[in-house]
Amino acid sequence: MLKSARKQEKKGRQAKDAEGRMPLVEHLRELRNRLLKSVLAILVITAVAAVFYRDIINFLLKPMLDSVGCTNGVVTQRNGRPCADMTVNGLISAFSIALKVSLMAGVVLSTPVWLYQLWAFTAPGLHHHEKKYARAFVAVGAPLFMAGAVLAYKILPQTAMILLEFTPDHARNLLPVDDYLDLVARMVIVFGLAFELPLLLILLNFTGVLTAKRLASWWRAMVLGITVFAAFATPTGDPLTMLSLAAPIVALYFVALGICLVNDRRRRRNDPDAGLDDDEASELDLTPAPIGEREAVPAPAALPGQTDGGRRRINGYDDAT
Repeated sequence: MLKSARKQEKKGRQAKDAEGRMPLVEHLRELRNRLLKSVLAILVITAVAAVFYRDIINFLLKPMLDSVGCTNGVVTQRNGRPCADMTVNGLISAFSIALKVSLMAGVVLSTPVWLYQLWAFTAPGLHHHEKKYARAFVAVGAPLFMAGAVLAYKILPQTAMILLEFTPDHARNLLPVDDYLDLVARMVIVFGLAFELPLLLILLNFTGVLTAKRLASWWRAMVLGITVFAAFATPTGDPLTMLSLAAPIVALYFVALGICLVNDRRRRRNDPDAGLDDDEASELDLTPAPIGEREAVPAPAALPGQTDGGRRRINGYDDAT
């Protein structure tokens, strides 16, 4: 009896989940489960990355050493630019660096998992066609995040060269590896999340929250906002590094705008009233329709007390009763 009641309760809860009608406690439990799965995926990939720690750290340090690394104890490179030595300070620093590198790799490489968990948490509140779009967005969101991370990795040498230009003459640069990894992590996360902005705009359009017309009216503010964001997000703020981040995001914004325009056009073709507000009336179809032959309307049946099919008249008035 108790087992049957639990099954009925579980079926009822699943039916509510399918419609997105869950109480607050169920939402919090769902959020906890999704967070646990995301954290578990990050920890598993972090543990795997710890095995290949040296390969990963060499991969991260290579562009910096190739561009500004010092060799043979000199303080300048052959081109006359200042160079830097990558250093590790303290007995525990090497271990903390290994943990930091492994965790960074775990967060970046587990992007498809925690993006999917984010979608799975919001899916019960979406319609069927919105769930279909959300699956596609998750599949596109992970490559976009990776593209932002790769861009951050590529411009790091240029960023280092600009920052080291402020080094005084005959001074030696000692660049701690942990500080360098903090810079790498910041740029990877910022660039990766910034590349998700166009995807968010498309998601809002496909779910009916944001129209392409309104998005197009924001293009000046969007370009200015992206430029200002790039100036603060990049560590140097120089025009070259700033444009390296702003230009791809602006291009992706206009790509997202084009997709939104196509989607709104398709939506208007399928449903002419889709763009109307809740308090806005739709256009009436005043096209005359053919009218067939008028059918004969039968005379009303006589009520009790009436002698004919009409109403009984009292003092010249109809008897309404």
